[in-house]
Amino acid sequence: MNKTIRRASVFTLLLVLALLVRATWVQFYEGQALADSKDNRRNAIEQYAYPLGNIIVAGNAITGSAQTKGGDLKYKRTYTDGSLYAAVTGYSSQVFGATQLEGIYKDLLDGTDTRLKDPLDTITGKRADPGDVVTTIDPAVQKAAYEALGDKKGAAVAIDPKTGKILGVVSTPSYDPSALSAGDSDAWTKLTKDSEKPMTNRAMRQPLPPGSTFKLVVAAAALEDGLYASVDTKTDSENPYTLPGTTRVLENESKSAPCENATIRVALQYSCNNVFAKMAVDLGQDKLKAMAEKFGFNDKSQDVPVRAYESVYPSDMEKSSTALTGIGQFDVTATPLQMAMVSAAIANGGKLVSPHMVSQISDADGNVLENYDDSTDSKEIVSSSTAEQLQSAMQTVVDEGTGTNAQISGATVGGKTGTAQHGENNSKTPYAWFTSYAKDDSSGKEVAVAVLVEQSNAARSEVSGNGLAAPVAKAMMQAALKN
Repeated sequence: MNKTIRRASVFTLLLVLALLVRATWVQFYEGQALADSKDNRRNAIEQYAYPLGNIIVAGNAITGSAQTKGGDLKYKRTYTDGSLYAAVTGYSSQVFGATQLEGIYKDLLDGTDTRLKDPLDTITGKRADPGDVVTTIDPAVQKAAYEALGDKKGAAVAIDPKTGKILGVVSTPSYDPSALSAGDSDAWTKLTKDSEKPMTNRAMRQPLPPGSTFKLVVAAAALEDGLYASVDTKTDSENPYTLPGTTRVLENESKSAPCENATIRVALQYSCNNVFAKMAVDLGQDKLKAMAEKFGFNDKSQDVPVRAYESVYPSDMEKSSTALTGIGQFDVTATPLQMAMVSAAIANGGKLVSPHMVSQISDADGNVLENYDDSTDSKEIVSSSTAEQLQSAMQTVVDEGTGTNAQISGATVGGKTGTAQHGENNSKTPYAWFTSYAKDDSSGKEVAVAVLVEQSNAARSEVSGNGLAAPVAKAMMQAALKN
């Protein structure tokens, strides 16, 4: 054979082998990555080729599927009362993907979850009928929170302390997920560029300074540590209080309040800053951090099953900063979910049942694939004695203290207000907080709530936990106790 022809043949053979190697690599090694790529249009075509399964609230579907007019995507997601439930469902979009429950249970809802397949489906590769997600949400509680928040920017969470079921999750301003279902780019741009951030789930994913609601955590640490024997023991708390190592004097909102050496009960009733700042320093940041973490702070994997952002209690502080953490300031941050968990644990005798907003997931025939209500996952945060004392002190706050707007006839209510500074030198409107629990005096039914009002039309002088947040909490608690 001619040498030139032989070399050309060898070179051609090498090229063929290289192509075969490349094709094998793409098929067996990169194939899955290409199949899973968000840019692979065939994934969306397959996902929306059939109606999706549904998200269920109190036996009724709050989602659906509708046929599209033209295009390669046969169905699009629809929502009933979309703005009301957006903080629960998230959205499922042909273009923008899926979030929250829609995203977490995407495979179940589109029928690709392997648990939905029977043996024949596995052999034939047939797509199974989609499953459903059954939530723990109480529609009455959800609606009460949404209507009570109204045009305020804020969030609210309600939890059943005994079961951990999340009864309501609301974030305002909200949005209608239906606007994103078909991939409307104008709607997407409008929502993502809105300065009010309507797509942010403020209930779970925007930690902010909790202000005086954090005093419950400080009081719990003091009682558990034995720093004070009871909520009615006088504390060692000068008034006004000068932050350690500084000349800064920490004053109380009410200068006439009996805060000097006040008991924990009185200090919670009047929200005495001097008492809890001094208490934080006396306990030390390590003990405070340990108690905060027992309640759920500094947990980077708080799934309900939506991943909540971490609520933070800081470390490595000066004593002056530790004092400020005692009143929920400095670098302390919390979500409404976290503060609802604090009240839930106190209401439940010191035990925190893991909060969850999905009751079960099922296949198309209603067969339960996983039941989350069967979980007995709980942990003791404080002793029953400490919990009882804090319950009593929180009741004093509502009966005759700063939280009177949360009173409910026929129910025992305990709570704690909070007004957290916002902006440099407190230059912006403060955040208004309220966390509470209520127990029906007849049925014994209970609920724990946390409400945050981030912004409202109220004048700065009128911003308070009792004025803005407590009425929202009251509406939610009343709705929960009625059902």
